Amino acid sequence: MALMITDECINCDVCEPECPNDAISQGAEIYVIDPNKCTECVGHYDTPQCVEVCPVDCIPKDPDHAETQDQLRAKYEKLVAAKG
Repeated sequence: MALMITDECINCDVCEPECPNDAISQGAEIYVIDPNKCTECVGHYDTPQCVEVCPVDCIPKDPDHAETQDQLRAKYEKLVAAKG
Protein backbone atom coordinates (compact mmCIF):
# COMPACT_ATOMS: atom_id res chain seq x y z
CA MET A 1 0.00 0.00 0.00
CA ALA A 2 1.47 3.34 -0.96
CA LEU A 3 1.77 5.99 1.69
CA MET A 4 0.19 9.43 1.73
CA ILE A 5 0.86 12.73 3.47
CA THR A 6 -2.05 14.25 5.35
CA ASP A 7 -2.88 17.90 5.84
CA GLU A 8 -1.16 17.80 9.23
CA CYS A 9 2.09 18.18 7.25
CA ILE A 10 4.12 21.17 8.45
CA ASN A 11 6.37 21.33 5.35
CA CYS A 12 9.47 20.68 7.41
CA ASP A 13 11.33 19.27 4.38
CA VAL A 14 12.76 16.19 6.13
CA CYS A 15 10.83 13.48 4.25
CA GLU A 16 11.65 14.39 0.65
CA PRO A 17 15.40 13.66 0.73
CA GLU A 18 14.82 10.39 2.61
CA CYS A 19 12.74 8.79 -0.17
CA PRO A 20 14.90 6.38 -2.20
CA ASN A 21 12.34 6.35 -5.03
CA ASP A 22 11.93 10.12 -5.39
CA ALA A 23 8.21 9.63 -4.71
CA ILE A 24 7.89 12.70 -2.46
CA SER A 25 7.62 16.21 -3.86
CA GLN A 26 6.30 19.60 -2.86
CA GLY A 27 2.63 19.90 -3.72
CA ALA A 28 0.49 23.03 -3.90
CA GLU A 29 0.28 23.36 -0.11
CA ILE A 30 2.01 20.36 1.44
CA TYR A 31 4.31 17.57 0.35
CA VAL A 32 2.73 14.77 -1.67
CA ILE A 33 3.65 11.15 -2.40
CA ASP A 34 3.36 9.71 -5.91
CA PRO A 35 1.69 6.31 -5.38
CA ASN A 36 3.26 5.05 -8.61
CA LYS A 37 6.73 5.47 -7.09
CA CYS A 38 6.06 4.68 -3.42
CA THR A 39 7.13 1.19 -2.39
CA GLU A 40 7.07 1.94 1.36
CA CYS A 41 10.85 1.55 0.98
CA VAL A 42 10.48 -2.16 0.13
CA GLY A 43 13.72 -3.15 -1.57
CA HIS A 44 15.65 -0.37 0.14
CA TYR A 45 14.89 -0.42 3.88
CA ASP A 46 12.91 -2.42 6.44
CA THR A 47 10.66 0.53 7.26
CA PRO A 48 9.43 3.57 5.33
CA GLN A 49 12.07 6.23 5.87
CA CYS A 50 9.67 9.15 5.51
CA VAL A 51 7.58 7.78 8.38
CA GLU A 52 10.72 7.35 10.48
CA VAL A 53 11.77 10.99 10.13
CA CYS A 54 8.36 12.72 10.15
CA PRO A 55 8.09 14.83 13.32
CA VAL A 56 4.29 15.12 13.21
CA ASP A 57 3.31 11.55 12.25
CA CYS A 58 1.33 12.59 9.16
CA ILE A 59 2.28 9.78 6.76
CA PRO A 60 -0.20 6.88 6.99
CA LYS A 61 -0.92 4.15 4.47
CA ASP A 62 -3.07 5.37 1.59
CA PRO A 63 -6.32 3.36 1.61
CA ASP A 64 -6.89 4.25 -2.06
CA HIS A 65 -3.69 2.43 -3.07
CA ALA A 66 -3.76 -0.96 -1.34
CA GLU A 67 -0.84 -3.20 -2.32
CA THR A 68 0.64 -6.41 -0.96
CA GLN A 69 4.31 -6.78 -0.08
CA ASP A 70 4.75 -8.75 -3.32
CA GLN A 71 3.21 -5.91 -5.33
CA LEU A 72 5.45 -3.37 -3.60
CA ARG A 73 8.50 -5.55 -4.37
CA ALA A 74 7.45 -5.81 -8.03
CA LYS A 75 7.02 -2.02 -8.21
CA TYR A 76 10.48 -1.57 -6.66
CA GLU A 77 12.03 -3.92 -9.24
CA LYS A 78 10.29 -2.06 -12.08
CA LEU A 79 11.53 1.31 -10.78
CA VAL A 80 15.12 0.01 -10.44
CA ALA A 81 15.00 -1.41 -13.97
CA ALA A 82 13.72 1.90 -15.35
CA LYS A 83 16.66 3.75 -13.78
CA GLY A 84 18.95 1.47 -15.74
